[in-house]
Amino acid sequence: MNLIRFALRKPISIMVMVLGLLFFGVRSAKDIQVDILPEMNLPVVYIAHSFNGYTPQQMEGYFTKMYVNMMLFTNGIKSIESKNTQGLTLMKINFYEGTEMGEAIAQLNALSNRSQVFLPPGAPPPFIIRFDASSQPVGQLVFRSPTKTNNQLQDIANFTARPFLIAIPGLTTAPPFGGSPRTIEINVDPNKLRTHQLSPEQIVEAISRQNVTSPAGNVYIDDINYLTPTNNTLKTVEEFGDIPIFKGQVDNVYIRDVATVKDGADITTGYALIDGKRSVYMNVAKSGKASTYNVVQDLKKTIPNIQRNLPDDVTVSYEFDQSVYVINAVKSLIIEGVLGALLTGLMVVLFLRDRRAALIVILTIPISIISGVLFLKLFGQTINIMTLSGLALAIGILVDESTVTIENIHQHFAMKKSKAQAIIDACREIAFPKLLILLCVLAVFAPAFMMTGIPGSLFMPLALAIGFSMIVSFIMSQTFVPVMANWIMKNDHQKVEKETGFDRFKNKVIARLQNWMPRKKIILTTSFIAVLLAVAALYQFTGKDVLPSVNSSQFQVRITAPEGTRIEKTEEKVKGFLKELDGLLGADNIAISSVYIGQHPSTFAVSPIYLYNAGPHEALMQVALKKFSGNSDEMKDKIRQHIKEKMPELKLSFEPIELTEKILSQGANTPVEIRISGMMKKMNMMTANKLLAKLKELDYMRDQQIPQSMNYPALEINIDRVRAAQLGLDAQDIAKSLVASTASSRYTNKNMWVGGMMGIAYDVQVQMPQNVLNSKDELANIPLSKNSDRPVLGDVATIMPTKTLGESYNLGTMGYTTVTANVHKSDLGKAQKDIAAAIVSIGELPKGVNIQVAGMTPVLDDTMNNLANGLLIAIVVIFLMLAANFQSFRVSFVILTTVPFVILGSLVLLKLTGSTLNLQSYMGIIMAVGVSIANAVLLISNAETLRLKSGNATHAAIEAANLRIRPIIMTTLAMTAGMLPMAIGFGEGGDQVSPLGRAVIGGLIASTFSVLVLLPMVFAWIQNKASIQSPSLDPEDENSTLYINSNN
Repeated sequence: MNLIRFALRKPISIMVMVLGLLFFGVRSAKDIQVDILPEMNLPVVYIAHSFNGYTPQQMEGYFTKMYVNMMLFTNGIKSIESKNTQGLTLMKINFYEGTEMGEAIAQLNALSNRSQVFLPPGAPPPFIIRFDASSQPVGQLVFRSPTKTNNQLQDIANFTARPFLIAIPGLTTAPPFGGSPRTIEINVDPNKLRTHQLSPEQIVEAISRQNVTSPAGNVYIDDINYLTPTNNTLKTVEEFGDIPIFKGQVDNVYIRDVATVKDGADITTGYALIDGKRSVYMNVAKSGKASTYNVVQDLKKTIPNIQRNLPDDVTVSYEFDQSVYVINAVKSLIIEGVLGALLTGLMVVLFLRDRRAALIVILTIPISIISGVLFLKLFGQTINIMTLSGLALAIGILVDESTVTIENIHQHFAMKKSKAQAIIDACREIAFPKLLILLCVLAVFAPAFMMTGIPGSLFMPLALAIGFSMIVSFIMSQTFVPVMANWIMKNDHQKVEKETGFDRFKNKVIARLQNWMPRKKIILTTSFIAVLLAVAALYQFTGKDVLPSVNSSQFQVRITAPEGTRIEKTEEKVKGFLKELDGLLGADNIAISSVYIGQHPSTFAVSPIYLYNAGPHEALMQVALKKFSGNSDEMKDKIRQHIKEKMPELKLSFEPIELTEKILSQGANTPVEIRISGMMKKMNMMTANKLLAKLKELDYMRDQQIPQSMNYPALEINIDRVRAAQLGLDAQDIAKSLVASTASSRYTNKNMWVGGMMGIAYDVQVQMPQNVLNSKDELANIPLSKNSDRPVLGDVATIMPTKTLGESYNLGTMGYTTVTANVHKSDLGKAQKDIAAAIVSIGELPKGVNIQVAGMTPVLDDTMNNLANGLLIAIVVIFLMLAANFQSFRVSFVILTTVPFVILGSLVLLKLTGSTLNLQSYMGIIMAVGVSIANAVLLISNAETLRLKSGNATHAAIEAANLRIRPIIMTTLAMTAGMLPMAIGFGEGGDQVSPLGRAVIGGLIASTFSVLVLLPMVFAWIQNKASIQSPSLDPEDENSTLYINSNN
């Protein structure tokens, strides 16, 4: 080919090209963004709307259903899921694949603005957030202090530390977790109110009239313009106590007479515990396009600056760092790359006994990989798990091109040619087959362009990483290898060579092949039937998952105490749980634990998107261990058993903590989730309980539960409107006094105070202390009427203890109940079958009840279908391409007969190593198909050339096997050696990518056997009676049967 001639004529130009690629490649490697996952265009949006004090049913009626009706005007919505708990509606809107998300969010914003008209008066606008990598924290910024309260820490984190974070490019952060916002508390004493014949409503009214925000105007006197600020707003907190409450009488009562005024905090709804101590932390996330590594590094540089501006007794640290995963994965890749390159060189030395040739092969690896990184950067990709997997795989595959070239040069040396002649002849001879091999490997990636959803987002970067490296490797083998071969290789083949061990092995294989040829039909028929049956059986019995299971040193668990448990009590139980963990896992082994107990303050409506708890009885715990080796499923089971014995009242459910799992599950907390929906919530609940009983029978499932809070204790207040009217009251008067007593006046009567050194506006709220309102009698004694000690609440209403919904879930406007479970030491594919059987076994569903399987199983279906289609597309593309090249569908079919063996080899090795069939291993099988077809092309292109010369298919097949056995075994062993470090999966993130290497190695080994032993027989059988005539229809083509000799 001209490329070879150009390279040999202008070797310095080739060196310039290589140095240029290395220089710009190394620069790109420094600048390229480093991330955990490739950018995934996940079509999910969250809407969070808080309005504190409202019950779940009120949130559902006033907010969720209003929103759903409005949202239906948005284009591309697939489903709307919502969770309602006290004072919060959290909606998850799923869009169809390919929806233009920018436009969709703009429509949602416009519609949510319109929805404000239908919402209750005083409802704040919602938060609308796109769910992608940026919705997931990459770590926590933790604030600790031995002296400061949580609420003070909250203020420090929010107003001192947070502004520093704004300056970090690509960093986003939710409000701090763990404290309550600073507010001015007016704590009313109900006994003093009754003594002075006042109602809570009068206190609220007095404050709203005496602490007013109004504009300051101007006065122009002579030549001067004066501002006219008025003390409408009180200057100090103490002044609130001096506000007079007029009763229309001479003696006056002040707020200090009936209430205590305190510079305090909002009603506590949740606590954060770091290592069992109350603290405050901020979830640090990155915006979609930013690099996790860069964001975390910039944050770490900023921490000393933040620390310098904090009070002396407050320390800040960065915990649960997810970027470590990426850094360690990069380190592992470099180690794997070096090991792979060395092992490959070792194979070349063993086979060819030529260290100089091995050096050339080893040199092409870093050049191709670094150039691959350069092109990845140019095409807007990042370094992430998938591109790293691609580059690690490429190390094994790249070897193919150079090894085949070097081996062929040795064959030509053996023909007693001069060095220069042998090199150019060898390179020319295999230039076309090598191009074909390159196209076969690249054709494997055709599916990447047709895959959608998560598999598409993950497969494309892998395909690009291998594709770019392969193309560069091909060019290197046509240019750099012949130039270097001329410069450093020695032609020692003039000497008579002794027979080597490999020659003896080769002769045995060829002799065996000749013996089997007469019985080829029986051998092939039997082996193909056996292989197809084995593939079908293994496919059924190999576990199926979305991603490989990872043994992580971190875990996340949701702890649920009995419904209605106060946060203080839940906190006690969580501390008890932490003590048990210390005993179980070793106190020294826990690096850090972080727990959030209860709900977020209503001011921070965005926080539940990052961390959702249903009520004060729920806590979410994250634990990082210092060192962990073993099976994380076994460790979790040990924790479950231990807690069941020691703290039986707690329900546990383990959730994903690894960023990869969190993003791929798109917010699903457990792999198994079944939703029972219908308009009648009781029917849903009954069906859910039946299904739960069935799931509890499955021995490999854990944490089976209905996570919804369905029996929340309540005191139902029923107002007798006639009796109230007779006493001069109406429902509004009663409600106003009730809100100020049981919740806070700021929900109904907004009042602000600006103060402190920083001049920040804080809420002023009238409330009754929780320790005062601590019995049903106290509730019944709340005064309602102005200037009178009666009536009290008990006079106009009955108070009944009852149970109510603590949480309500909706699909669209329809309510649903969910059953969730985790899978223990098993795979999702098995769980999926058993769930389907469990649903069938509960019998016919009542009318109006629907069952939908959610969680990770729909993602599994989508992934498996996408990948199966991907494999089919790859095989069809390769078949058509080979048919076009060989001008024969038969030859193309012969080459494809290796595919069942490849799939069998991959499945056998996956089964032996205990891996499941998942995204990574499936991609490995697709890769193995491409690589094994490359080996088959090497043999068959040779065999077909020989057949067209001799006309004898059997003889051509045996001769081709004899010629190609060494390069095929050599490249297989070199590739296997190159991928071995990846398949062992020794580094951080090794569990994630090892199935990829295992699938390729299994497929390669099986394909080598089929290519060397069975493929020559298939060729001899199918091509036995094939014509040696060219199918050309051109009358001017000498090879055509229609050729007309113009000379006659």
